[in-house]
Amino acid sequence: MARAESRTRPMNSDPAKPSAPALEREASFQLLFHEHPLPMWVVDADSLAFLVVNDVAVRKYGYTREEFLGMTMDQMAAPEEPPTDAAPEATGETRGASTAWRHVAKDGSVLHVESTWHEISFDGRDAVLVLSIDRTAQRNAEERNREQAKLLNLASDAIIVRDLDQRLLFWSQGAVRLYGWTPEEAVGAKTADLFVGDKLRFMEAEVDLLRKGLWSGPLTHRHKDGREVIVNSRWTLVRDEAGAPQSVLVIDTDITETRKLESQFLRAQRLESIGTLASGIAHDLNNILSPILMAVSILRRDLSDPDDEKMLNIIEGSAERGAGIVKQVLTFARGAEGERALLQPKHLVSELAKIMAQTFPRNIDIQTNLPTELWTVMGDATQLHQVLLNLCVNARDAMGAEGGTLTVAAENVDIDDHFASMNPGAQLGPHVVLRVSDTGSGMSPEVMEKIFDPFFTTKEVGKGTGLGLATVIGIVKSHGGVLTVQSSIGVGTTFSVFVPASRDAAVAEKEDAAAVADGAGELVLVVDDEAPIREALVGTLAAHGYRAYTAEDGTDALALYFQRKGEIKVVLTDLAMGQMDGIALVRALRKIDPAVRVIVSSGHFQKENLAVLNGLGVKVFLEKPYTAHKLLRALRTVLEPA
Repeated sequence: MARAESRTRPMNSDPAKPSAPALEREASFQLLFHEHPLPMWVVDADSLAFLVVNDVAVRKYGYTREEFLGMTMDQMAAPEEPPTDAAPEATGETRGASTAWRHVAKDGSVLHVESTWHEISFDGRDAVLVLSIDRTAQRNAEERNREQAKLLNLASDAIIVRDLDQRLLFWSQGAVRLYGWTPEEAVGAKTADLFVGDKLRFMEAEVDLLRKGLWSGPLTHRHKDGREVIVNSRWTLVRDEAGAPQSVLVIDTDITETRKLESQFLRAQRLESIGTLASGIAHDLNNILSPILMAVSILRRDLSDPDDEKMLNIIEGSAERGAGIVKQVLTFARGAEGERALLQPKHLVSELAKIMAQTFPRNIDIQTNLPTELWTVMGDATQLHQVLLNLCVNARDAMGAEGGTLTVAAENVDIDDHFASMNPGAQLGPHVVLRVSDTGSGMSPEVMEKIFDPFFTTKEVGKGTGLGLATVIGIVKSHGGVLTVQSSIGVGTTFSVFVPASRDAAVAEKEDAAAVADGAGELVLVVDDEAPIREALVGTLAAHGYRAYTAEDGTDALALYFQRKGEIKVVLTDLAMGQMDGIALVRALRKIDPAVRVIVSSGHFQKENLAVLNGLGVKVFLEKPYTAHKLLRALRTVLEPA
């Protein structure tokens, strides 16, 4: 194989003396070949052996000219490259063809090159002129970009690049997960047309970004499916080499659930504050209503005029109505503290009907349908009351300003295998079903699928929390029951609550209104910080054969009891007082006289207070406001223990 011996040897080795123009062309080619800024070789067209190499190739690849001239193109290709015979043949059809290759330099480094092949004649043989452009830096940069893009796509946050005209340039996989659009759908689109929710807030942020170069804050966007997405967005203005704004890098973090939890926490705080306020107000109202109810009993004993009796009945009924409302407020203020007990569901329905009659709009016709014999259930009265009230409030709202008919019904049912198979969680056996029906707007199947989801609501903003039905179904399940719903657009909705029941158990319908024996001059120590209550109690006790001493707080009561220990038969004390409260008074009295008989009254009994008082031996409690009948029965209970 003929090889070029030196760089000064003429490429045209024809022994015939060349013409002057040919020599000039030869000299020009030699100069262009050896002084070209890119590596160049001439290789044999058949064997691909190097015939001549320029200085740049020697410097670039590290081989000497002699080493090059002892090699072929195959020896310079990277091991995993396809054989060089797959290279474009230097024919007329492929003249100047460019192909990407990976070459190995003498030091082992790999060069990514783009080679251009040209057919020439050299020393009378077919040869190929190869020119190589080093693309290594470009390929490495592209590889780095791909790796960086991979890392960006692994990030959970949405990473977005957009130009100053709001057109999206880059859309990470995090953005796909957060907003739903694929890169093919997003890139090229404008942000305002794709996912921006609050456009005014977005434009304000844009102005701030151009002024400061950075911006961060919460934004409300929208998902591809239309739902709201709240993000914490961080924007960075990217500048070109001249310092001019070029694009915007955006990193969005999904805080939708965090905001919901914050809202739920704040709502819980507000409800706790409302509960505390309600407890205080209820306590004061009960103190106001207590003397009214007791005074009615005293006045009725001396009345003979039917008109006066009628007025007293109105006063007593209004006071009891107020007491019922206060009791309902306290029920919600206390939350789900009650223990499970045997309940008669129709009592719950009757009480609920009274509340609705007093508070619901007059254009809503409230009806109840209760059987004569209704089985009893083991449950928490407060929680079951909350279930019914939530369902009734939803029914009221569904009927809107036009009003309609709201029906609360109850019946005994036996759940069989068929019903249980259609309603997961249902138990076989006796149940009481409580139904709340309305003639409202009804619900579509799509809405019915979501009504028990937390925070889902069809009500206007600020008029519903989306927690009502989620709470309802949680309470029903905790009682071992099931909840079903039937609804049709324009017809109305019926919710049915199935609660496990007992066929044989029975509870007292109402307190026994039979006459209670009057006293026989027993001395009662009345302790209360409200003067009207003390006076009403003294009058009531005197009218029924008792004597009374009074004290306005625990300190005064303790001094009186110490002086009259042998005479005082019963201590009737309020729970919440200044100086010394009811619990502290009972503790002190027990130290003086372990056998002291005590009745504790309060407008708000808390679970923990009841536990402490039970531990101190107190067994009789009076919840304010109470009637003279309840007071007399409590006195006979402690004076004549069974």
